Amino acid sequence: MQVTKTFKRIIFLELAIPVALLTIGIYHGLMQTIYRAGVLKETSFAKLDYYQGLTLHGVINALVLTTFFAVAFGHVTLTFYFKKEPNKKLMWLSFILMLSGVLMAAWAMLAGKASVLYTFYPPLKAHPLFYLGATLLIAGSWIPLFDWAVMYTRWKKENPETKTPLAVLGTLINFTIWFVCTLAVAYETLVLLIPWSMGWTTTVNVSLARTLFWFFGHALVYFWLLPAYIMFYTILPKVAGGKLYSDLAGRIALFLFLIFSIPVGVHHQYSDPTIQQGVKFFHGLLTYGVSIPSFITAFTIAASLEYAGRKRGGKGWFGWMNKLPFFDENRFLFAYFIGGLILFIFGGVTGIVNASYSLNNVVHNTAWLPGHFHMTVAGPVFLSIVGMSLYLYSKMSGKRIFMPKLTTIIPYLWVIGMLIFSFGMSWGGLRGEPRRTNLGVTYLNPDSELFRSDWVPTTTMAMLGGIIMFIAGMLFIVIFFGTMLHKRSAEPVLTIPVSEAYHDEKRVPLFDRFKPWIIAMVIIILISYVPALMNVNENSGPKAPGFNIDNPTPIEQPAK
Repeated sequence: MQVTKTFKRIIFLELAIPVALLTIGIYHGLMQTIYRAGVLKETSFAKLDYYQGLTLHGVINALVLTTFFAVAFGHVTLTFYFKKEPNKKLMWLSFILMLSGVLMAAWAMLAGKASVLYTFYPPLKAHPLFYLGATLLIAGSWIPLFDWAVMYTRWKKENPETKTPLAVLGTLINFTIWFVCTLAVAYETLVLLIPWSMGWTTTVNVSLARTLFWFFGHALVYFWLLPAYIMFYTILPKVAGGKLYSDLAGRIALFLFLIFSIPVGVHHQYSDPTIQQGVKFFHGLLTYGVSIPSFITAFTIAASLEYAGRKRGGKGWFGWMNKLPFFDENRFLFAYFIGGLILFIFGGVTGIVNASYSLNNVVHNTAWLPGHFHMTVAGPVFLSIVGMSLYLYSKMSGKRIFMPKLTTIIPYLWVIGMLIFSFGMSWGGLRGEPRRTNLGVTYLNPDSELFRSDWVPTTTMAMLGGIIMFIAGMLFIVIFFGTMLHKRSAEPVLTIPVSEAYHDEKRVPLFDRFKPWIIAMVIIILISYVPALMNVNENSGPKAPGFNIDNPTPIEQPAK
């Protein structure tokens, strides 16, 4: 379909700005592996501190890229399926708020005043503009949801018996999760952190802030993942040359994410003494519950790919795999999606380890955690985002993709690097290697009495994987902006590959309505988080002063 210039301009900005920022995010990801492998034995490089770079890496890659893309992809999805563009004034307002927030937070991080990592909860203290920037980024991302809700309500009135398109359903579910979970982190930043950062209060309740953050922090993972899931269900079978195995399976999985994504955050706080064991156990059970929609997705997508492979001439038990378009430059999205799915297998398995109370105690705060984390966020999330960003820009601008053959190779290069990196991190974590720590100063410095020779192979492996990923990431950025510099060679259109369903089940009202699922979501959240917050209120000790990340001395001594 044809779209207005204003719509295209906003979408292009929301795609291009985070891809440009990736140059900073990916660079600092490489630098982390170099520091940790002991190649650099300093606390800073090129006037950027280790923890400053770690914060930039996490915030840009995990918060800025994902949020901008989710908003852009949501605009595109609803416009394509409803054949109507969102409110332009609200689109601009959303974009301006998000960009303003990013600029504020970027200044604070680059100035060295916000080295608090992407989790940013206390006792580490950042400049007020960092917290304000995070708040504006979140608030800007809320605005489209309300506009889309109006669009959906009008469409539903005109088409009461028509199934809501699966991609639209997934987008609205994703942003409902996002809106609810970010209420907690908005309260944390506005009520606890900004007054504390500005000196209006001298101490802060660390346990409460951490609990509010993880109410948001794990649901954030599904905010990252659901756009990828939408692509796997509605686009991947088409580009593979087949059909979606079951439309209803996709709806069931997406609604299960709605009720299970948020009430699991306490599994990040198994070692937190303020929360009782029973509450942690309940959150652990719900964390296993959230694996159910992932297993449904794994079966459905595998069946869809098998159908595509057999339709393309595949024979035998596994012969269909060889018929899939792994290196077809005309279907380059397949390479990005399948690469993400391969990594997500390992991310899911290691995630189950983290959800287990006893096993989590073994790997908690070790390098195992970023090994798992990167398999998910830098696996299906990252590859789906960058692949779809390139596809949307190319189609909506009418420009052919720069170096198309290399475009199909990049995701496999990324997968190889990620497998090496994550294996090194996970192996190191099982040997006690701490995460987030600048190992080059001490544990990987032969001149230090703390030197650990048994961590040399694990950190070297992680660095090798990091180098390969850095090369793949930089090649993608060259291709993306090389495509932007091309002259238009085709008619600009908004088009998305849409998969037909092999089993296109009749409309089931329960899986085409939001109200019962939102009610269930609220009930489960109350059951899981009211006891947790009561525990925090009853068991928190004295409030804590602020700290810098590289100094154990409080910034200000609390008043006695």
